[in-house]
Amino acid sequence: MRTPDERFANLPGFAFRPHYLEWRGYRVHYLDEGNGNRTFLCLHGEPTWSYLYRRMIPHFVASGARVVAPDFVGFGRSDKAEDEATYTFDFHRDFLLSFIEEKGLKNITLVVQDWGGLLGLTLPMELPERFERLLLMNTALATGDVPLSEGFVAWRAYVARNPDLACGKLLARSCPQLSAAEAAAYDAPFPDTRYKAGVRRFPPLVPEKYDDPGASISRKARDWLQSSWKGESFMAIGAKDPVLGLPVMNELRQSIRNCPPPLILAEGGHFLQEWGEEVARAALEHWKQP
Repeated sequence: MRTPDERFANLPGFAFRPHYLEWRGYRVHYLDEGNGNRTFLCLHGEPTWSYLYRRMIPHFVASGARVVAPDFVGFGRSDKAEDEATYTFDFHRDFLLSFIEEKGLKNITLVVQDWGGLLGLTLPMELPERFERLLLMNTALATGDVPLSEGFVAWRAYVARNPDLACGKLLARSCPQLSAAEAAAYDAPFPDTRYKAGVRRFPPLVPEKYDDPGASISRKARDWLQSSWKGESFMAIGAKDPVLGLPVMNELRQSIRNCPPPLILAEGGHFLQEWGEEVARAALEHWKQP
């Protein structure tokens, strides 16, 4: 299914031109702003889309970089499969690997949050010559050998009880600074519940057991990032996130070689990109330091 383009008209703060490519028969949307040798690859999570990065993109572009932000299949302006079984850990990961190759991305600063990190942090070990920096926000690696947080288990149960998840209301609760129009922009991709199969599918896809799909590759990524990652990192944490907050992020930091102490936003929530101006400025300033 394809969300009608008119649902994306006049979204506040989102005057970026859409770009598309074909992947496995799906039309996939991505943003592509700026130019330069360095590329910021911005990966959204659940249940959001590239709109989430609108506050950060201008800062990255102003630094002289190119910024690329795809919408996962099932999200944003990308096509949506109605069958939940379409969406698997490998399906989404394969898309990201193909996307990087297709667009010839290099000198990548990987910017991740939520599922953007669960998937995205498994990529640098596959293409180490393409990645040079990590910007991590409220995310994790789901390795199947660490119990899932109580907050996440509660979230997964909530989504199961609410198949027509009200994305705009969820963002409004988590980010009280949003205007009504900004919150509504998170509902734009989904005309009705049929379009939300990808949204419903992400929570049960998080690897919980040792042999769950995605767990082995996530453990491999954790070990590689801990021992072999040679790039720079910057971590920002929204302290009010009940699912992927300080305890989870501090644990993740131990898995990232040479990751410096994090920037902690006391009022920041799970969707930390909505506090993104401060995060982007701090990360860019950190990387300017000798």
